[in-house]
Order: sequence, then structure tokens, then C-alpha cells
Amino acid sequence: MVSSLKQARRLDDQRKQDLSPTSLHLGKIQFKIARHFGFCFGVENAIERAYRSLDENPGKRVFLLSEMIHNPHVNSDLVSRGVRFILRPDGTQIIPFKELTPDDIVIIPAFGTTVDLFKKLNELGIDTEPYNATCPFVEKVWKRAEQLGTKGYTVIIHGKHSHEETRATFSHARVTARSLVIRDVPEAERLALYVRGVLPFEQFSTDFVGRYSEGFDPARDLLRIGVVNQTTMLATETQHISDLLRAASIARFGETAVGQHFADTRDTLCYATSENQDATKALMEHSGDLAVVVGGYNSSNTSHLVELLEARLPTYYIEDESEILSATSIRHLDLRSMQVRETDDWLPVGDSPTSILLTAGASCPDSLVDRVLKRIAQLAGVEEKLEPAVELTLASYKAAAEFSTP
Repeated sequence: MVSSLKQARRLDDQRKQDLSPTSLHLGKIQFKIARHFGFCFGVENAIERAYRSLDENPGKRVFLLSEMIHNPHVNSDLVSRGVRFILRPDGTQIIPFKELTPDDIVIIPAFGTTVDLFKKLNELGIDTEPYNATCPFVEKVWKRAEQLGTKGYTVIIHGKHSHEETRATFSHARVTARSLVIRDVPEAERLALYVRGVLPFEQFSTDFVGRYSEGFDPARDLLRIGVVNQTTMLATETQHISDLLRAASIARFGETAVGQHFADTRDTLCYATSENQDATKALMEHSGDLAVVVGGYNSSNTSHLVELLEARLPTYYIEDESEILSATSIRHLDLRSMQVRETDDWLPVGDSPTSILLTAGASCPDSLVDRVLKRIAQLAGVEEKLEPAVELTLASYKAAAEFSTP
């Protein structure tokens, strides 16, 4: 259902100018589904490569360096087909490298990996190129960091230091540049004080312990800086951080000289992250009683969609339909505590329709969203109205597309 609705919206709005949600009216329930959500190119490409590697190498051992994407259903399906993981997402070793042979297939996940791990696999005689599923937007960030480094800039990476993608970006950036990872706006504000020369540089190593490249000297390496990011961070937050650090450079060196001290880098978020965040903001402008966000609990891009929505209305972050325990109880991840908890009376059904805002992360298959739709409709007693509502909505978009075609 969801894939059909997405395709209808694409045909009706090929320039992607309409960010209004897709509405499904089911009597007691009204779903408002974000214009953009779910699998992006990088994720689709990574999954396709993983399944193709299984088909093309019968009898060979197939390994994934780490989780393919941050979705437990996709990863579990790959494991059920015989794929084995070498590392956990935090970098902990599951299978020792000494057990690998040149005949083994090792798939690089969409997040990419570090320079050291690429080198290690090559030393083992494993050809990673045919099975390198690194997202091109992640590689774009690596290239941007390399460009900054060759021009003498220090690379400031906006990201989660423990995240696989940020660890990989940090590894590639420090080949040519001094590098530093910062997590959020408060850390950027702290860094800005060092850029301005307000704080004594002796405190720097304590404030940013374990997050800067070897030999980093704040007195030298904060004179010329440029910002890149983990591709799944909030676009507005990255822009805010960039503005803060640019203002700090102006305060220290003056407006006319800022070009020599702050690189004018364009945003390095991937298109899907930007589209999903913009669509979620548009979704928020439509009234709703609650929001449901579907995605893996360790998915960075999904967590940011949750952050946007929960600022406006009750929001439930679930991995799949099994988290919806009943019409009165739902199990979900609380981002503040990072604990999974249960909430009662989550689905208010009264005389007027309950409006539910629905979206999903870039690593979430459409089939999971289908199952969430069906589960909620079933609990609300309107399951029989779901497919007719989808057909009616599809017909309306098809008619609109035909009407607008010259």
C-alpha cells in the first residue's frame, strides 16, 4: 500500500514541490503520512548489493563488516540467509580477522568504514571493491573533508562520535586534515569560545577528549576551519553550528578576513535526509493528535524525525507493529532516557476522528509501515476501511496526474 501511494505522489508531483502529507480517512482514524520517508538510494543500493553477493557466490562465505543499515528486520533477514557480521555497530569484534580468507566475501555497509579497516581487509587479500556498499553521499563527505585538508583547513565534523559513519568520516578526514568531532550546538558554542581565543587552550583536551586527531593543537588548528557532517544529522542544527563557528571566526579575525579562516562549505546532508526532514516539518503543520515514527532504535536519521515531532505532539518511536501491544498500550523508545518503555492510553478514539501523523526513517522498508497501518486500523476496528481508502486516494492522485499532463 505504502509503495503504491509513494509512486502515485511521485507521478503527481515529479518536481517534488508538494510536501503536504497523504491522507487516509478511515472513519474513527485519519492517517496523515509524510510526503517523503523510508528507503533512500544509499540504503537501497546497499541492500541490493548484499542480496546480489549471496546470489553470485554460492558456496562461499559472505560476511558483513557491520550492520548493513540500522534496521533489525533487514539485518535479521540477511543473517537468516547465511550472512555473518564481523563487527558490532560499536566496533566490537565478533569474528576475528584471522579467520577470514581471500576467498571470503566481505560487504562494506552503507555507512562505509575506516581507512584502517579498508587496509586490514586488503592485507588479508580480500577484494572489497565489488562489495563496497558505501553510500555515495557518505563518500561525498569524505571528499569534501579531503578538499578542506589539502587547503590547510581543520575539519569540524558534526556527528555522533560513536556512530559508524562518523568514525569512518573522522578516519578519512584525518588523512589530510586535523579533525574534530562535535555532537551538538552546546559543544559548538564551547568550541566557538576556543576559536575566539576566549578560553585557555589548556582546557581543550578535557572538553573534547577522544574526539580530535593525533597532534591536534587548538592554538594552531582552530585558525582555519570548515564544517562537514554525518549525513543523517538535523540540517537546521548543522547550519546553526556552521553559523556559530563562522561568527566566532569573524569576531576574532574580522569580516573582511573571514574567508581566510572559515571555509564556505555547502551542506553535506544527503538528499533523502533533507527531504525526510522537510516532509516531517510539513507534516507537523497539519493538525494531529499523535505521531508514530517507524525505524530502528539505533537509527540516527529516524531519531531526528522523532525529535522534530515530539516538540509538537505525543510521539511514539517504534521498530515495528509488534510494539503496538493493544489499543491502550504501546512500547516505544524514549529518546531522553534511551530506554524502551510502555505508555498507556496512547490511542484516543472518541466521537471525532483521531488524527495520526506517520513517517519512517531512511532505513525502514515500506512493508513495515504497511504493517503498522494495518495494526492500528485493526485495533481501532476499521481494518476493513484501510484498503478502500488507499484505493480511493490512489485514484485521486492518478486523476490529478492525468489532468495536469499536457
